[in-house]
Amino acid sequence: MTKILIVDDNRSIRDILSEILETRNYSVRTVGTGRACLEIVTQEDFDLILLDIKMQGMDGLEVLRELKLLGLTIPIIMMSAHERSEADKEVILRDAFNYIKKPYNTNHMLEMIAEALEHESLGSSDIKTPILAGPKKSKIGDSSTYNSVGASKKVTSSSVAIAKSITPKMIGNSSQFMKMRERIVKAAPNNFEVLIYGPNGAGKEQVAHSIHALSLRSKKRFVAVNCSAIPSELIESELFGHMKGAFTGADKETVGWFQQAEGGTIFLDEIGDMSLSAQAKVLRVLQEKKITKVGGKKDLKIDVRVLAASNKNFPELIQAKAFREDLYHRISGLTIKVPSLNERRADIPALIHHFVNLYTQQNGWTPPKIEKEAMDALQQLNYSGNIRQLQNIVKRMLVFCGSVISVTDVNEELAPMDLSRQKEVIELQNLIQRLGGVEAAINYIQENFK
Repeated sequence: MTKILIVDDNRSIRDILSEILETRNYSVRTVGTGRACLEIVTQEDFDLILLDIKMQGMDGLEVLRELKLLGLTIPIIMMSAHERSEADKEVILRDAFNYIKKPYNTNHMLEMIAEALEHESLGSSDIKTPILAGPKKSKIGDSSTYNSVGASKKVTSSSVAIAKSITPKMIGNSSQFMKMRERIVKAAPNNFEVLIYGPNGAGKEQVAHSIHALSLRSKKRFVAVNCSAIPSELIESELFGHMKGAFTGADKETVGWFQQAEGGTIFLDEIGDMSLSAQAKVLRVLQEKKITKVGGKKDLKIDVRVLAASNKNFPELIQAKAFREDLYHRISGLTIKVPSLNERRADIPALIHHFVNLYTQQNGWTPPKIEKEAMDALQQLNYSGNIRQLQNIVKRMLVFCGSVISVTDVNEELAPMDLSRQKEVIELQNLIQRLGGVEAAINYIQENFK
C-alpha cells in the first residue's frame, strides 16, 4: 500500500488530509514538526511527503533542504497558506516535486499526488541496473541507490517541462530493449550530444531522462522542450530568451530554456520540426557554447548538454532542405534507437501488469485477473501508437471490464478502434513518418495513385 507522510503543525489539517487519503486506500502517517519529520524518515520508508512550509520551529523549507542532504529520493509536495512569488516557487521546485496553496481543492490535491506517485513509479532504481525494471525504493543512506531527489513541473502548456534527476523505470527484458539499455548506460557518463530516434509514443523522453539521471549532470536541471508545440515565430525566444523591447509585447527581459538548463541537460524533442533559423542558432550553441538573446547583442556563455529526439527521416529532411546537414551530424555523434512496441512484444505482459498496478493503486481499485487468452490477444495486437496506445487500452479495460478480463472483453474494448481499417491506418502513419510529414505524404499519394 502506498505510504504518505503529512508534515503540518496544524492538527486539523493533518486530520482532514489523513481522512481524505485513507478513503483512497493510502496508508498515512502524520507529524507536527520538521524535526519529527526528519526523525521518522530515518526509521520508515514513505512513497510521498506532504510538507507545510510555514511551521513553528523548523520551517518546511529548512526541512526540504535537510531531506535533500539526507538523499531522500521520493517526491515532496510543499503546502502553504500564503501566496508565494514566482521566484520563491522556482526555488521550491528545484528540490520539491510540486507546490500547492491552501486552501486547496481536494480533487486538485489528489491529482497532484497521483502525478507525483506516477513519477515515483517511473522513478528511482538500483544504480547497478539503472534502466531495467524492478522497483526498488531508495532509502536514506543506501549507497547502492541512485540519488534522484525529483522535481518535475510543466512550465508552458505542453511544450516545456523542467525536471531534476528523475530516473524513469523503463520496463523490459527483450533483446531490443536490452540493446537500448546498454547504449543508454554507455552514453550517459559523458558530455556528448545524443540523438534519440524512434516512433511516437515509444518512450524517447524517458530515454533522455535516463541519460540525464545517470550522467554527471544529474543534480542539475533537466529541461524538456517539445519543438513541435512551440510556434516557429516564438521558438528562438523560448530557447534563448529575449530582451525587453525586442518585439511587440516583449515588456521585460526573459531567460530562455538553454539558460534554465545551465549546468544540466536540455532535451529538444521533435527537433526535426524546428525552423531553419532556430537550427542555425542551436548549431552555434553546440559549436561555441554561447547564446544570444533575441534582440540582444551580448554573448552569454552556457554549459548545457544537448539531447535531441525525432521520429523523422533526417536524410529525407536534409534532401528537402528542411534540416541542416551540419546540425544533423553535430547532434548525431551518439545515437540511440528506441524500438517500437511491435519490435519488443515480449515486454508487453510486463508493461500491462505495470500499468494495471499503477492505475488500480491510484484509484483504490482491486487489480483484475487477466486470463491467459486475453493476455495473448493483447500481445498480438498491432501497436501503431506504441506504449501510449497500450496505456489507453489498459485504462479502458480497468474502467469497463470486470474483476476478470477475458479475450471477449479485449475484443469488445478494441471494437471502437475499427480494426477492419487498422492496416490502412498503420500504412498511412508509416508513410507520414517515412516522408517526414502529412503534406509530403499527400503529395506522394497524389503523384503515385492518380
